[in-house]
Amino acid sequence: METVFHMISQYGLIAVFCLLVLGIVGLPVPDETLLTFSGYLVYKGHFHFLPTVACAFAGSICGITVSYTIGRTGGLYLIHKYGPYVRLTPERLAKVHRWFERMGRWALFFGYFMPGVRHFTAVVAGSSELEPHVFAAFAYSGGFLWVLTFVSLGYFLGDQWSRIDQEIHGVLLWLTLAIVAAGLLYWWLRRRKAAE
Repeated sequence: METVFHMISQYGLIAVFCLLVLGIVGLPVPDETLLTFSGYLVYKGHFHFLPTVACAFAGSICGITVSYTIGRTGGLYLIHKYGPYVRLTPERLAKVHRWFERMGRWALFFGYFMPGVRHFTAVVAGSSELEPHVFAAFAYSGGFLWVLTFVSLGYFLGDQWSRIDQEIHGVLLWLTLAIVAAGLLYWWLRRRKAAE
């Protein structure tokens, strides 16, 4: 954490951009803390609000686009090569694609707010061959809302940002667990109903 603060303090918005690219791709970067700290630096007058949001947004969309491209190229290659060994048939892949067409796009939009989820949604979207324009519409708009929310939080919380930041992480973690549990329950009930 201290390394992240030091990098942002030393290299400014370039560090914000680069760290968010790496964090969205999946490296262990505390993304929300980074954004909230950036908002705090706006509050202190070290950064300006609009350039901070623009750099953070650019980093987040670059990172999620890299993840999508990995899923679209490497993910598809692995699925076609090794899919039959794990019973991943073309029919099942088509089912995942249909689910992404129906619901998965919202996972791209809201996934930013769920730790651990945002790192995988773009890879799954690419692997399920979600169309690039649909991916961009949901992933980029979700990224903008996410960046704006946490930079604004850091700005408006001011000197209280670090205390509230821990509470926000706790809420987001519980929210993620609740959504995953609800999703698993829904999947299990549907499977059970189909078996009857």
